[in-house]
Amino acid sequence: MSLPSSYTIKTNAIPDYFEAMLNAQPPERFSQKFLEGLGFSSSNDRLFIGILKDLGFLNADGAPTQRYYSFLDRSIAPHIVAEGVREAFSDLFSVNTKAFELNVGDAFNKLRTLYQGKKKDTVIKNIAKTFVALCDYGDFVSAKSDQPQRKVDSPEVEEPSIDDIQVRANESKKPRSGIASLQYHINIVLPDTRDQAVFDAIFKSLRDHLG
Repeated sequence: MSLPSSYTIKTNAIPDYFEAMLNAQPPERFSQKFLEGLGFSSSNDRLFIGILKDLGFLNADGAPTQRYYSFLDRSIAPHIVAEGVREAFSDLFSVNTKAFELNVGDAFNKLRTLYQGKKKDTVIKNIAKTFVALCDYGDFVSAKSDQPQRKVDSPEVEEPSIDDIQVRANESKKPRSGIASLQYHINIVLPDTRDQAVFDAIFKSLRDHLG
């Protein structure tokens, strides 16, 4: 089972805890003393250390993990928290891929089933409240969906210049291929004679019939 046992009754302070971590140098060991140095000295604040361990920010000895150091990049901090929540509550996400959208009541009902009577309802209620508060801080939107969709630009239509219009006008005046452009070649075999009247009659006939 991959479900946490940690919770906090100060769920409203969760954003403050994370903000203090972002503004501080990571410790060699995240102890109660270090938490007090961040300004959280209440005994209830100590419960946050267990939450960080369940989220994979600290190892069993309280030393920061790679996830903790990745979290210190403010631009992706909410994504890192969401990553830890998905891992800590993997059983819950396996039955509801959008568990981060659950309210406290719905989260309680799902967790109550998953814990199978191993925890009291009062504890499960606090875990549900902590889960929802962590989800409110975390960013569960994938990086892929965050990226803006690329816009495909339509090709620009170039306006014809005056020179182009003139060239097209000249081309339109050229004879087009077809019947109108056919040329006729007529071969005339002249008779073998010296009589000028014969030749005059032939050429006169050609003018009359061919124009």
